Amino acid sequence: MEQLEFFEIPSPCIGVCEVNNRGYCKGCFRSRDERQFWLQYDANQKRDVVRLCQQRKARVMAARNALLLEQKQLPDGGSDQSELF
Repeated sequence: MEQLEFFEIPSPCIGVCEVNNRGYCKGCFRSRDERQFWLQYDANQKRDVVRLCQQRKARVMAARNALLLEQKQLPDGGSDQSELF
């Protein structure tokens, strides 16, 4: 038996429409096709896209946090180059 949908699944768009180097939106983390066909997707497809977006965002945030942690651990405050002058 299929579950009834009482509420439409909202678009994950947050209005930051810029693509990163992998082709995903920097705001909602959807691919070009996921953005383009959102209105044609059924509820299951939309849930899958939202799940994928959450996974992508988690990976980006983990990488960003790792980079910040690495920069804090460098002895000269964020640069791995020796003093030039």
